[in-house]
Amino acid sequence: MTHTATISLVITVLNEERSIGAWLETLGKQSRLPDELIVCDGGSSDRTVAILEEWAQDAPFRVTIVVSPGANISEGRNRAIAAASGEWLAVTDAGTTLDESWLSQLAQRRGHADVVSGFFYPIGDKLFERLLATLITFRVEEIDPQKFLPSSRSLLIRKSVWAKVDGYPEWLDYCEDLVFDLEVRESGARFVFAPDALVSWSARSSLRAFAKQYFRYGRGDGKANLWAKRHVARYGVYGAGVVMMVTSPFGWLSTLALLAGGYLVYSGRYTRRVVRSERLPISEKVLGVAIAPLIMAVGDVAKMIGYPIGLAWRSGKRREGLAL
Repeated sequence: MTHTATISLVITVLNEERSIGAWLETLGKQSRLPDELIVCDGGSSDRTVAILEEWAQDAPFRVTIVVSPGANISEGRNRAIAAASGEWLAVTDAGTTLDESWLSQLAQRRGHADVVSGFFYPIGDKLFERLLATLITFRVEEIDPQKFLPSSRSLLIRKSVWAKVDGYPEWLDYCEDLVFDLEVRESGARFVFAPDALVSWSARSSLRAFAKQYFRYGRGDGKANLWAKRHVARYGVYGAGVVMMVTSPFGWLSTLALLAGGYLVYSGRYTRRVVRSERLPISEKVLGVAIAPLIMAVGDVAKMIGYPIGLAWRSGKRREGLAL
């Protein structure tokens, strides 16, 4: 008998031995279970696949594991989705944890929509992870539901829409879900925002790892030719700051104080997230506010380094005739 699912849950994994158990536990507690789970493993060298295979033996739905060594996240998602039989695709990341009503909330909002955009909130085992995740994660009140581009860590989409835009862009290693969202919106798909369809996620565990991640984000923006005005503005602001430090007639201390004041205003949106957090104690909020300017500066500099490298890559691929 041919198996047909209504909602297929798809994820990609790579060396998730430490976290996949927690993710599977939250999956098993869903108030509305998926009809099948499709996992694409990118070539894990640890016990990720073995853990999944063991869990699948007693799963209340069909589990398919696609092993594709070397696949990036776009390739992995596309290969998992190609193997899915559902009309609807629920997409998330193995590094998240799912609120018990996550899939139910997504499913309830389908109606006449083509895309249901779920949401996410920050957690972390370590102090730095919690503070960083809180600083860089949008709060729901910051979201304009009409313009929100969902993260593929919390998403429900018709498989026909995925097929219409030829899936996730496999030529991108970062920012792939953003480019996918933009193409889906351009295709005329109808979006609905489901703020109560929640998953939690944890940020990088060190400043160095965060810088590397934001370098890749900047490089991804360059590869995809995204947010050019935003990047130019960033170069302009930091460049003006350097010029002021070198040429200001008021002395470097006064100029530094002026620039620091301006930077505090700039980082205000991020510090407000920390102050308004429902999950951080007062002591962690104080520390979060203190380190916000440093975090934002590191992220900005990392993006400024990565962006031109991405542009150079894009230019080279254009010369080779690659359709981007």
